[in-house]
Amino acid sequence: MKTIPFGLDIGANTIKAVWLGVEKDGYVLRSAFTTSSPSRGMLSESPIDEDEMVKTIRKTITEGKITTPYVNIALPESQVYTRVIEMPVLSDKELASAIYWEAEQQIPVPLQSVTLDWTVLKRGEKGQQVGKMVVLLVGASTKLIEKYQKILTSAGLIINSIEAEVLSVIRALVTAGKFPSSLILNIGALSTSLAIVKDGIMIFTYTIPIGGMAVSRAIATDFGFDLSQADEYKKAYGVSETALGGKIGKATAPILVSILTEVKKAVTFYNEKFKNESSIRQILLSGGSARLPDIDTFFARNSGIETVVVSPWSMLKNKEGIPKEVIDRGSDYAVAIGLAMRDYE
Repeated sequence: MKTIPFGLDIGANTIKAVWLGVEKDGYVLRSAFTTSSPSRGMLSESPIDEDEMVKTIRKTITEGKITTPYVNIALPESQVYTRVIEMPVLSDKELASAIYWEAEQQIPVPLQSVTLDWTVLKRGEKGQQVGKMVVLLVGASTKLIEKYQKILTSAGLIINSIEAEVLSVIRALVTAGKFPSSLILNIGALSTSLAIVKDGIMIFTYTIPIGGMAVSRAIATDFGFDLSQADEYKKAYGVSETALGGKIGKATAPILVSILTEVKKAVTFYNEKFKNESSIRQILLSGGSARLPDIDTFFARNSGIETVVVSPWSMLKNKEGIPKEVIDRGSDYAVAIGLAMRDYE
């Protein structure tokens, strides 16, 4: 019998690995490890850069003391097409045929170059007049998937599953039982994933091509820094409107306002679609940039919605023995945690 896979989040700046076990009263953490990604990461086609990525993944496995070769991975939202669509209630066989027609309408590239996957998020009763099913459609370049397979195989791993980052994040954050209508912002290095969850089900998702690197570049430009120094300022002062005489807030405001604009559009969409139902109760921030000082205050003040930096480790029963740095950086690990939880669903 194969061992339960671990979750591997290959980001533009860092690689995170999480391996979980489960006991009768909750999850236990077997391993959590993070290391810097190679400078050109998965974006490079150079064999030298690919070899460097293989070495870094091997280092992650070895130093993280992960002994299973089975892995669940997520593709970056900036490189996949993710859509939540409503369809008439269909059987699985009918859906397998109909989904390709839907994909032609939703995915703006030839389907011959794309690998499709879909997940039924909610299925109504067939034959009901208002019966609808909600389906998550994901399309990714076949070449991209083959590249991940090649690199991970070279690192000695066996891919158990591949999914979109947004699914992993929601799995890590959306707890069983009553969960208030929420807007999730997963702020990565290159992009930000936005998702709305209602009754525990994702009903909307969208990717914004702006992330933590854009914040660093804005600081570098305004202060005349190189990116390394700008990163240090970003970590120290975040998006504070008062630090350094207000200069940090002024530099980062255009980036945050761009994300805020998309948040407000998503909230408007929700309010129009669900006029007589509960409003969005909270914004949940995850990803590395979620920990920037004052970023939660910015979104709470400007959206009028309570905003919380997530702590996905809350489901663990053995938090006492985990290094404080790992616990404090919980929002960084959301994708990897969701991937590690996948086979326990």
